[in-house]
Amino acid sequence: MMDYDRRAFLKASSSAAFVGAAGCGQAPDALWPLTGLPEKPPTDFTPPSAGAIDLTSHVINRLTFGPTPGLRTAVLRLAKREEDAVETFIEQQLEPEKIDDRRAEHRTRIFETLKSEPIGEFYEFQPSLLREELTRATLMRAVYSERQLHEVMVRFWSDHFNIDLSKGECKWLKPADDRDVIRPNAMGKFTDLLATATKSQAMLTYLDGRENRVHKPGDKPNENHARELLELHTLGVNGGYSQNDVMEVARCLSGWRIGRGLFQNGKVQFKPELHDSGKKLVLGQAIPARKGMDGRKDLDDVLRIVASHTSTSRHIATKLCRRFIDDEPPPAAIDAVATRFSRSDGSIPEVLRTLFHTEAFRSHRGGKFKQPMHLIASALRVTDAETDAGRPLLNFLTRMGHMPFEYPSPDGYEDAADAWQGTLLWRWNFAARLGRGQIKGTHLIRSRLAKRSGGLAKLAAHILNCKPSAEELAAVEASDNPVGLLLASPGFQWS
Repeated sequence: MMDYDRRAFLKASSSAAFVGAAGCGQAPDALWPLTGLPEKPPTDFTPPSAGAIDLTSHVINRLTFGPTPGLRTAVLRLAKREEDAVETFIEQQLEPEKIDDRRAEHRTRIFETLKSEPIGEFYEFQPSLLREELTRATLMRAVYSERQLHEVMVRFWSDHFNIDLSKGECKWLKPADDRDVIRPNAMGKFTDLLATATKSQAMLTYLDGRENRVHKPGDKPNENHARELLELHTLGVNGGYSQNDVMEVARCLSGWRIGRGLFQNGKVQFKPELHDSGKKLVLGQAIPARKGMDGRKDLDDVLRIVASHTSTSRHIATKLCRRFIDDEPPPAAIDAVATRFSRSDGSIPEVLRTLFHTEAFRSHRGGKFKQPMHLIASALRVTDAETDAGRPLLNFLTRMGHMPFEYPSPDGYEDAADAWQGTLLWRWNFAARLGRGQIKGTHLIRSRLAKRSGGLAKLAAHILNCKPSAEELAAVEASDNPVGLLLASPGFQWS
């Protein structure tokens, strides 16, 4: 847990982070028309009443970017028993394609550059514009999408197959990678996701796969892509591969390029004259010599070998358990998830279903420190805020070091508390400014929020995911920025 507790926080609640003039920035009226869609009816607001995080709030916290005022009530209405209601909600989120998400899609229609077809057309736009729209659309979906688990998994896989869009042509290729690779496969089969990610234009650029050329026997291939494929994307650092395996995989991956020219710009191509056509041995399995275009099958063989390896199932299971259970997940949970990964041929919904039914998932509550993007998205959701996800809001992600698609190394952003402890001041600053309505392009109606919740005590329970202590409630009631104080509290920073 964090190095300060609720009592220590309350003593510091009068810090300068909560000093500021009142005001309420207004989002542009033209941003929010729901053309062609009926107005979303208001939902009942039933805050938690227990003194600890209950099952419903816990599941919402882990499967989504946080509760909205009506989400908890909506979940509980799915069945008479809480257990059954939660089970139904989990099953709904495991099938995102069946969830109506037109409202979120409508909100992201303003980001026209992301809809470019074909991929070569992305080169027609300024990289700064693509970066801005990709980041804003990502945050917008995290806040407003009904397919919340899908959005959580998009972020998970974006870090797993991390690509820093500041490197070379990734400026133009990563937006297409997000649209065509990560999003369509985030809740499918790992084998499909791995194959499309490995051969994506952005990944071939980021990990120098397009520079992996073998002109003649004896040429040394570029091993960067091969190493990260084994170390990060599949087997893991201690997955049992050798340096020789890295070199053999690099030979298998040689010859893949990205086309140039009027009709070939951005298209992935295989050049047999740049491929090592000799026989290889990868993780003890032989790959035969292949001539000409048959050399493309080498990559398919590599992906089959690594995707089915036991180390891969354990590596992915460990990362998923760390994301959804605890920074140090119990071995029993990892074993169960890894077994399901192997037996289901990497079915992501099946793997997640097993994870969500482990005892560890149900019992480890309130122990995950929110990454900055999770914090911001959850704050906007819990307060029912309206936002254009503009630069003033994104500046907080920059200050906290968590801008999507900008992590400089292939391992992606850390998903553990230690990596984010240094962001507390900016977290408090964000909470204070949001509570006072001082973030341009983002606003919340504080009086409406308090009224809908049934008073300040119930609003505190809604934000903290449980009934506040007498001391906490007293501090909130005494504050001139109660929403900001609640958002900055440890009870909200952890989920």
